[in-house]
Amino acid sequence: MSENILEVEHLKQYFPIRTGFLQTTPLKAVDDVSFSIGEGETLGLVGESGCGKTTVGRSILRLYEPTGGTVKFDGQIITAKNIQPMRRRMQMVFQDPYSSLDPRMTVEDIIGEPLDVHRLYANGKERREKILHLMELVGLNAEHATRYAHEFSGGQRQRIGIARALAVDPKFIVCDEPVSALDVSIQAQVINMFEDLQKKLGVAYLFIAHDLLVVHHISRRIAVMYLGHIVETAEANELMSAPIHPYTESLLSAVPIPDPETARKKHRIVLEGDVPSPLKMPTGCPFRTRCRYATEQCAAECPQLTDRGSGHLCACWNK
Repeated sequence: MSENILEVEHLKQYFPIRTGFLQTTPLKAVDDVSFSIGEGETLGLVGESGCGKTTVGRSILRLYEPTGGTVKFDGQIITAKNIQPMRRRMQMVFQDPYSSLDPRMTVEDIIGEPLDVHRLYANGKERREKILHLMELVGLNAEHATRYAHEFSGGQRQRIGIARALAVDPKFIVCDEPVSALDVSIQAQVINMFEDLQKKLGVAYLFIAHDLLVVHHISRRIAVMYLGHIVETAEANELMSAPIHPYTESLLSAVPIPDPETARKKHRIVLEGDVPSPLKMPTGCPFRTRCRYATEQCAAECPQLTDRGSGHLCACWNK
């Protein structure tokens, strides 16, 4: 196992929400999250909408100023003072390829903007060559350089966003649901491109997604998130074949199976109740209000991630 390029320890991200006259309540979007990512590794982060996945990615890159915890990149703690030079080595691919690109800029200017900001070229000719090389790297043609974002399909726009992220030669990229807005056939192309780029460039990914099958395909390890907490982390194959946490079991039971006979025999675990509000978090384990194994201990104390063997971590009192 290579050294860790990123180490996140006890990350917290609370947003003050006004709940009355001169009164605010903290919305705990991310609460005590810890994980690490090795050089050239992909960690998949999955969970339902609103669980805090995107907030984790944005807090790591300090697009949101974290409420607490530490983030180490390449052995150095990221702070508000040193984040600017580190931005060249950490980038983000955003979820929506329609809103993350400036409609008034050509493709050449969009991809070239990071080069301009960090002054990564000696003259206009070198700038142009770098932009064309990046476009070729993500499967775009040179004649696309003078076009605007609205002239492209969703898959092509996402390729532009990926080229922009790669422009500064980063070592780590947060991929915030980069294929969720794309057609299934285009998703496969973009996922394969991410894998090819990782082999060529050695870049590490935090791959955020809803689709467990997509995450399993691209990730070496998977972390499952629920209501601001990571409840289980394991090797991708082990998590898919032998989940421990009740929430992970429920997620996997909902994954569609292409074989009708196998699908009929499969037992679907349906969770009861609604996801609690992050403004009014339940005491103890955040999942206990929907868990069939919940006990008094679950209400009294929040379980910590513990190693169940071979690096398989789970936060549950009863499993």
